[in-house]
Order: sequence, then C-alpha cells, then structure tokens
Amino acid sequence: MTQDRDKDMAGALPEIGFWFDFASNYSYLSAMRIEPAAERLGLRVAWRPFLLGPIFNSFGWDSSPFVLQKEKGAYVWRDMERQCRKYGLPWKKPSVFPRSAVLPMRVAAAHAGQPWIGAYCREMMRLNFALDRDIDPQDTVAGVLRELGLPAAELIDEAVRGAARTRLREQTAEAQRLGLFGAPSFLVRGELFWGNDRLDDALAFAAEPLRHSAAETGAE
Repeated sequence: MTQDRDKDMAGALPEIGFWFDFASNYSYLSAMRIEPAAERLGLRVAWRPFLLGPIFNSFGWDSSPFVLQKEKGAYVWRDMERQCRKYGLPWKKPSVFPRSAVLPMRVAAAHAGQPWIGAYCREMMRLNFALDRDIDPQDTVAGVLRELGLPAAELIDEAVRGAARTRLREQTAEAQRLGLFGAPSFLVRGELFWGNDRLDDALAFAAEPLRHSAAETGAE
C-alpha cells in the first residue's frame, strides 16, 4: 500500500520532461544535476531518451554540428572544461565523439519510469564523459545495471526483444513531432527550453504552480 501511495504522490507532482541522448555532452551536464534540483523544488523528472542522429539527419547533417563545424567544436570542448569546473563535475574529453550508445539508450527508453533510471543515466554519462569509456557494449550496460543491484540480463532482454523494444524509435519520432532540434531539451506544460543553460529556467517554470498554490494557501 505504501509503495502504491508513493507512486500516486510522485505522479501528482509537477513534471519536467528531460529529453537527452547519452552521446550529447551538454546532456551530461544536465543529467548530473537535474534530479536533485527538481527534488528541491518538489518536481518530478520524466526521463525522455531519444536519438539525436535521426534529428540531425533530417537537417542534412551526418554528424554532430560540433564535428561538422571545426571552430564550434573547438569552442565546445573548452566550454565543457569550464562548465564542468563550474558544477564540480569530472570531465575527460571523449576520444570518440559522438559515441555510439544505442543499447544503453534502448534500456533507458524501455525502463524510463523506473525509480533507478536517474542513477542509471548518470552512470552512463559518467562513463562516457568522465572516464572516456565505450558505453555501447552489452557487458558495459549489464555491469552498470548489476552495480545498481538490478537483474541485468532480464532488463536488457526486455529492451531489445520485449514489448518495449521499439520504445526508443517511437520516442525519437515523438521528439521530431514535438520539434526538438537538440539535446538537452526540457518540456514543461507545452513550453520548450533548449540547452543546459536553460535548465534552471525550465525548473523554475515547472515549479510555478507549486509557488502559486503555496501563496494561495498562505493567503487563506
């Protein structure tokens, strides 16, 4: 009964939709910060993994703009050093960028509503952008799940062969339908906020109903 009540209460919290890709360096900055920041404001994070590749392909790009535009790429890697220092996050420029992450993304999409999803996503991001590790091999994904005390084989099987095997493709199509063009993106009550530097704005917008409710209650 307690677990059911906790789920009902979590579902009633104002939500911030966090659209991300494990290959996205700026998504790393947001993934490592969003959950504790949302909890402080009484918000629920809806984890929404999607693939940037098809989005970029629809623009006629065959890779990240940080790869296609040399000057932008040079700026971004220096900016990542500054941003990680600002947030106190470990950083190691990935030797492969963008790094393939289809399997870990499928697992994230298949199990996005689980209470462990935040910890899973943070560890995947840490492996990619703090340790420069290849995150697509099944052994790597299984290792992360086992470290979280989860049944790795079962969860991976559900993601690649179960009913949820198409979830990542469907969510990527949904991102395109919503007009998302990069990651991280945040959707709150139909409003789009793009980029790690808009995370705080998205959180504040998501928390507005709570502030209004608190103000009305205080007035009474």
